Amino acid sequence: MIRALRIAGVTALILLLWHLLVLATGLPAFILPSPARVATALFSNLELIAHHASVTMAEVMIGLLLGALLGVVTAISLAMSPMARLVVRPMMVLSQALPVFALAPVLTLWLGYGLWPKIIMALLIIYFPVTSAFFDGLMQTPHGMLDLAKVMQARPWLIMRHIRIPAAIPALASGLRLAAVYAPIGAIIGEWVGASQGLGYLMLLANGRAKIDLMFAALIVLAVLTLVLHGSVDRLCRYVVQRQNS
Repeated sequence: MIRALRIAGVTALILLLWHLLVLATGLPAFILPSPARVATALFSNLELIAHHASVTMAEVMIGLLLGALLGVVTAISLAMSPMARLVVRPMMVLSQALPVFALAPVLTLWLGYGLWPKIIMALLIIYFPVTSAFFDGLMQTPHGMLDLAKVMQARPWLIMRHIRIPAAIPALASGLRLAAVYAPIGAIIGEWVGASQGLGYLMLLANGRAKIDLMFAALIVLAVLTLVLHGSVDRLCRYVVQRQNS
């Protein structure tokens, strides 16, 4: 309840400052519309925005799930295999030297204007944070637990399953929280490069038609959806970590 009141208070303060800025500067609506104009555009185009928002969220959720799964598998493989660390880790670091945003036109050229280029963009953006965070957690397992398992002659996979993975759950949770924020960025950039649906496409379309209030409305909806996604992932991670600790 207190958290909800805090969020409502911050939101009201931002809207008030926004309104005061418009009044003080006298900026025209095609540069900075007032909160009232944006709210009117939002409710007037609610069905349109909801349709494009559903497309964007589908891209984000699929990309988030696939990226998290791929990151988990990669981190476990790296933790278990010194050869994989020798070969794959430099490739992962090298891949981060190339801006992922630069791949969006290439993916659109190869895969067209459907969902998959945006899904892959979201996947690529969250893959490295999830893999890196989970791998660090797997490599920081308390040595006492590992020594005890070796004394009991436990197999490497059993050590990974029953000791190293449970101990690394908090690190994985941190990576997933970051992924929940980054995934919408990849989807939106993919929509900006080439799409016929989605909030990114709607923002470009509204900007091209000088409907800045509609563009702001789509942007606000995107921000709200990102906050909801992050809050949901954070709550799920807290539940899993607390259950693991208990």
